[in-house]
Amino acid sequence: MNREYNGRLSRRGLLQASAGLLLTATLPPLRAWAASSNEYRIVAEAGRARLAGPNGPETDVWTYDGTVPGPLVRLRQGEPARLVVENRLDQETTVHWHGIRLPNAMDGVPGLTQPPIGPGESYVYEFTPPDAGTFWYHPHANSLEQLGRGLAGAVIVEERDPVAVDRDLLWLLADWRLKETGEIASGFGNRMEAAMSGHVGNTVTLNGRVSETESFRAGERVRLRLLNASLARIMALRFEGHRPMIVAIDGQPCDPHEPESGRVLLGPAMRVDLMLDLQGEPGRRYDVVDDFYDGLSYRVTQLAYDEAAPIRGHVADAPLELPRNPLPEPDLAAAERHTLTLQGGMMSMAGMSSMNGMMGGGMTGMGDGTVWAINGQSMTGDGHAGMEPALTFQRGCTVVLELRNETAWWHPMHVHGHSLRLLSRNGQPVPHHQWQDTVLMAPKDVAEVAFVADNPGDWMLHCHVIDHQMSGMMTVLRVV
Repeated sequence: MNREYNGRLSRRGLLQASAGLLLTATLPPLRAWAASSNEYRIVAEAGRARLAGPNGPETDVWTYDGTVPGPLVRLRQGEPARLVVENRLDQETTVHWHGIRLPNAMDGVPGLTQPPIGPGESYVYEFTPPDAGTFWYHPHANSLEQLGRGLAGAVIVEERDPVAVDRDLLWLLADWRLKETGEIASGFGNRMEAAMSGHVGNTVTLNGRVSETESFRAGERVRLRLLNASLARIMALRFEGHRPMIVAIDGQPCDPHEPESGRVLLGPAMRVDLMLDLQGEPGRRYDVVDDFYDGLSYRVTQLAYDEAAPIRGHVADAPLELPRNPLPEPDLAAAERHTLTLQGGMMSMAGMSSMNGMMGGGMTGMGDGTVWAINGQSMTGDGHAGMEPALTFQRGCTVVLELRNETAWWHPMHVHGHSLRLLSRNGQPVPHHQWQDTVLMAPKDVAEVAFVADNPGDWMLHCHVIDHQMSGMMTVLRVV
């Protein structure tokens, strides 16, 4: 990435650039984010959206407050929040506040932590977010279809002291399986897909629409919050001509670092906060490409610079590092250790047997149509009463989990109510002091994570490829 502007400036442009440098060289904190209230009322209801842009066909979707994605919820760190969810759908729903360390009763898992919200009913969620960062909300009831039809929104918990950037932007990325007419294709819960990579769509949207360009000004420093709300699509984003710095993962600050091989890896449900110094040429466009799947790369959008002179003549000198959240540090010397093994899928013997049974071969596989398991046990659906925990921890103990992916498929493993310190991957230490609530596991990966079990209750741990969750890759961790 060029660190200097090499284009020609007119005398007027030079004066404008100098004035911009004087005004913004110190990069004052961005203060426009402060919410007037931590109270929201959110309505789940049917709606329509032009996902392919203003000239495209309309699509029947399910929405929060009539929009896709749902309204941005802005909360303040350490201050009580009250969120009333009203259900105007014709089926039950809940809301899971993904990544937020909140009381178990507010976690949004039907049967396990709350009764589902019936049609015409409302439910009040109240919690005090301890961590600043990028989080999101989505259903945990019939989640394959409800999330697949559009029910998702972002939560930004603001730092107590504003971060020094020129702009703070959110890109909520999602994919959809659309017909040529623009309507959402049926077929949620396809068992063959469930045993492989899950329900991957054919249309990718940025903040609810197919994006041609996103506008920027040369010289800006932007905090770019990426959120993958897809059912199954994994993304690996390349920013042509730029060097983004990762400053937070799943809402938790880390040591600032460039992404490995220049690709920002984003599994379903994951969030990554970038600091992006816009050092490109005024008037030029730069591609943002997702090339995760071999031979299927595509352009997500373009960074479109306006023609104006850079607002500063050098990279902003404000620190990149974000203030850390109050996460308890694991005591590894005193930790209790457990292994959770991910099993099943199309390429495994059990998965093949299950597929054979589905296709009329007369075999039952893992039983009840499940194709995935954790430690040989399968839990299906979205959650229900009476789910027995796989592991039970005493409150306050340090836990080290070895996650072993014995399958041929990728799994973003999400834990509720806690954040996990990523210690090692395939025997190699993980740098940058990374905490995550969703750990992306490649085929045959072994990852070691640690956390302090300080949040009492029954907490889901499941794959966030929703087909995998629904067909068995889910369990419960209990903290007493």
